[in-house]
Amino acid sequence: MSAGLFFTVIICYFAALIVISKITSRKADSASYFIGNKQSPWYLVAFGMLSDSLSGVTYISVPGAVQKASLTYMQVVFGYFLGYFIIVFILLPLYYRLNLVSIYSYLRQRFGANAQKTGSFYFLISRLLGAGGRLMLAIGVMQTFIFDSYNIPFALTTAIFIGLMLIYTYKGGIKTLVYTDAFQSLFLILGVVLAISAIAGQLNMGFTDIVAVVKDGPMSKVIETDPMKANFWAKHIIGGALFTVAMTGLDQNMMQKNLSMKSLKDAQKNMIWFSFVMVLVNIFFLSLGILLYHFASTKGIALPMENGAVLTDKVFPNLALNYFGTFTALAFIIGLTAATFSSADSVLATLTTSFCIDFLNFDNRKDMSDNKKKNIRHAVHIGFAFALLAVILYLKYMLRGSTTIDLILWMATLTYGPLIGLFTAGLFTKINYKDQWIPWICLISPILSYFLSINSKALLGGYVFGNELILINGLITFVLLLTLQNKSAHNKENPISTI
Repeated sequence: MSAGLFFTVIICYFAALIVISKITSRKADSASYFIGNKQSPWYLVAFGMLSDSLSGVTYISVPGAVQKASLTYMQVVFGYFLGYFIIVFILLPLYYRLNLVSIYSYLRQRFGANAQKTGSFYFLISRLLGAGGRLMLAIGVMQTFIFDSYNIPFALTTAIFIGLMLIYTYKGGIKTLVYTDAFQSLFLILGVVLAISAIAGQLNMGFTDIVAVVKDGPMSKVIETDPMKANFWAKHIIGGALFTVAMTGLDQNMMQKNLSMKSLKDAQKNMIWFSFVMVLVNIFFLSLGILLYHFASTKGIALPMENGAVLTDKVFPNLALNYFGTFTALAFIIGLTAATFSSADSVLATLTTSFCIDFLNFDNRKDMSDNKKKNIRHAVHIGFAFALLAVILYLKYMLRGSTTIDLILWMATLTYGPLIGLFTAGLFTKINYKDQWIPWICLISPILSYFLSINSKALLGGYVFGNELILINGLITFVLLLTLQNKSAHNKENPISTI
């Protein structure tokens, strides 16, 4: 299939995003950029959060991973579902009551400036690494099937895509992203549906046949009952719930869109609908994974291999682009582009927000003119684009031997654990803490968690940590925080200390 056709379609796709950006960013100001003037429609935010949450990693890595893990990823998804309701009934009411722009401003009010900067720092690191991993995966696919044909190096391809993201996020911020993300969610879902339809068409399968293959095939296992394995059901559900709380509820990138709505009621309605749709969409992705391997086996297609192992991240791209027909191949590329850039483009805006509010203290700088703040905001936005480019190029040559989703979830256990510990201590205790020591506690806890993770087999009789490591990390942070009690202020009334 012509690389030129793929290239043309991608250019048209980004042109559409730029048009949407031009329309939505008219008369944009700081309020538009940071919180969408508090006018974001809840249903658009809910639909747009699909592509923001799923990303190119889910699009490629989750279907491919069923070869090793069957359907046990659904255990994590069930955990996600529980976590969303913690966000709806605990975190969102707090954020709206305090009228926050950056959610880490809560940490300043509860603990002090050091806690706010520490929380924001972990968000910045987590999101840069996560977005970098997601973009690296998706751009790698496009590099292989499109840009290699033009002898364009990976570094230049990456720079081009980040430049395109800058063009349509630079001015409008969250106000623009609410609309562009909804647009991209549509194409993400279309790509999956068309891939399933292509498989069904080529194998003459009806709906009942599809259900039978998914339900009765060798990869249909959903529940893992061996507690010694990393994907044991309890580990996955607990880890999934905590990942959701951390990577959505304690994450500026996900919460900023929720804070751009008119009211708490709209934000809660958005999250409840989103949680049900998210479960359904993940069922589609995992079902697609089983169907991909069934299709390859039935057709006798050799899967991409390296050192005797299937390269699971390349299964979906290889089949979609080479065996499903032109229209489905184009839908795959657009779906991958939508999934990847919806999650990555919003990162530039929310990293900028967090840095400007939490480190540059924009919300309290009365001595700085709006025009100066705008110029600084633009510079920070561009600076994070360069930082994202550097992360992608670094990960490109570091990632070996694991699926991208495994790497991203593992990094999240280390970087989001301290946020869970901080917010838990703030919400569920009335204790006042020594703010100056909080950054050190939040540095020690992931180091201890990492040490425990790599030595767990020797120390714990063969036990392997899975997603529950994020709970251990958060618990270590919480326990260490208890040693920092400011006893002279222990009984001081603090109206935001508990829920």
